[in-house]
Amino acid sequence: MTTVGLLYPGHSAEDDYPRIAVLLDSDIRLPLFHTDIGEDAHREDALVAMGSAERLAAGVEELRLAGAESLVWACTSGSFIRGWDGAQEQIRQLAKTAGLPASSTSFAFVHAVQELGVTRVAVAATYPEDVTAAFTDFLGAAGVEVTSATASGIVTAAEVGGWEREEVLELARAGNDPRAEAVLMPDTALHTAAYLAELEGVLGKPVLTANQVTVWEGLRLADRKAWAEALGTLFVRPDRERSEWQPERA
Repeated sequence: MTTVGLLYPGHSAEDDYPRIAVLLDSDIRLPLFHTDIGEDAHREDALVAMGSAERLAAGVEELRLAGAESLVWACTSGSFIRGWDGAQEQIRQLAKTAGLPASSTSFAFVHAVQELGVTRVAVAATYPEDVTAAFTDFLGAAGVEVTSATASGIVTAAEVGGWEREEVLELARAGNDPRAEAVLMPDTALHTAAYLAELEGVLGKPVLTANQVTVWEGLRLADRKAWAEALGTLFVRPDRERSEWQPERA
């Protein structure tokens, strides 16, 4: 049994995580603690407050009691908004409080891009333009080239959490760039777990989404390998070729 503890702000797309656990079809547990989202706004001051040490610490003991072997702050904007150094300090404090290996979704994206061996990515974001720009700056600090960035201008996680398949596919198409080797969709409020194989089929390249990379990062920290082709290229066993890209459904 491997247990990855997740700190998730508010209530939007947290049902992606039990879906991912089922798709992994193994002895992996993903207990989740809902942190206080505060003001639901993709705005710098609100995002900084949402990821404060006090709010993250609130769920640590519960996840420790659940047997967590690693801990991930399952929020992209609430980590990268602090910049590279601020995001590192955030997870250092979290790891110190928990006494466990810790990370955040922002660093999960960086590590997942490195795992795939790609250097050029496109960003398909739900965020406003300034928050999207902060994410591209974060990726740039990690040496990842962002060839294009699409900002949808959505202010609240609640609105993003209501998006369904068509909106997710439309965002992925809009954010794709032929120069990019992969497409990143960075909002943990966005439901994507059910669509990963289809997204990659539509775009013909790897797609990394926030809830997907969050789980992968937690497993990486716990030194646990897991494979599930339905979760995209990131979860394909390295000694196997990716199956043919699935055609888009009518």
